[in-house]
Amino acid sequence: MAHSSHCQYVFPDSDKPPVICLMGATATGKTALAMQLVRQLPCEIISVDSALVYRGLNIGSAKPSQQDLDAAPHRLIDIREPSEPYSAADFCHDALEAIADIHAQGKVPLLVGGTMLYFKALLDGLSELPPANAQIRARLLIEAKEQGGASLHRRLSLIDPTAATRIHENDTQRLQRALEVYELTGKTLTELQLHEHSLTAGLSFRDRFNVRSIALMPHDRTKLHERIAQRFHQMLANGLLEEVKALYDSEKNTVELPAMRSVGYRQVWSYLCGELSYEAMVEKGIIATRRLAKHQLTWLRSWEGLSCFEGDEDNLLARVVELLPIQAR
Repeated sequence: MAHSSHCQYVFPDSDKPPVICLMGATATGKTALAMQLVRQLPCEIISVDSALVYRGLNIGSAKPSQQDLDAAPHRLIDIREPSEPYSAADFCHDALEAIADIHAQGKVPLLVGGTMLYFKALLDGLSELPPANAQIRARLLIEAKEQGGASLHRRLSLIDPTAATRIHENDTQRLQRALEVYELTGKTLTELQLHEHSLTAGLSFRDRFNVRSIALMPHDRTKLHERIAQRFHQMLANGLLEEVKALYDSEKNTVELPAMRSVGYRQVWSYLCGELSYEAMVEKGIIATRRLAKHQLTWLRSWEGLSCFEGDEDNLLARVVELLPIQAR
């Protein structure tokens, strides 16, 4: 389907440039639906996934195949080395640039992924948070290793009970960040996040763009859990161990890097360094992916203005396209 770069597309209810967000839990079929939408509509995909930004994280991140990428290019994939940091603020900057470029080409940006923090930061604005402090972080890391994540979680519960209910006691990285922010600013993460500012000059994302948000939400949690287990076994069959071994053998990579803490990668890393048996690695990888899906679904249930679908329902594509009445202007 050829689309002219000379015409602009809009949704009929507004002249604001359109943006489509396709979100959902892991293993619900977002990429497959996005590929179909690109064939039907004048869209271009922007990936909203904190693992897909990294080169070399292919199998465990369910990165689209080269064939799929050739058919429907994805922006913000393979833009960082695993050893390089990439934040929600980086994503917002890159996504806004990509959106402007796609609109300039007379197409509609289709943001696709499951990193809800990125979607929230882009659509609702980022909090004014201080940059990381290496000294504080190193001290908290030593404490976590010596006393366990539970000690950090107990301290956070006293300082910021709201954040403590959101952050699991095993999530050392986010616990460190919450405590670090408090030490640097004297304010809790929850306080700072309530005073959000827009990344765009004077206008919020929703003020600038006509946003349509769609989610793939499974009603049957058991079926989702089965799909997650099947997919993890398939990733192992496709060479996940070898992929993580290559990352493990690189001197640049450590287990503390956000890329290496991605679901699946963290568990295989633990197996490679002898902390887990193969069976325990498989079990923990599947459990961690289920936990991620549960976390994603919790975010989605509180999302406003969301049109929800089952990933495997009949006529899914037709029903979604019906919600996106893109018109040439």
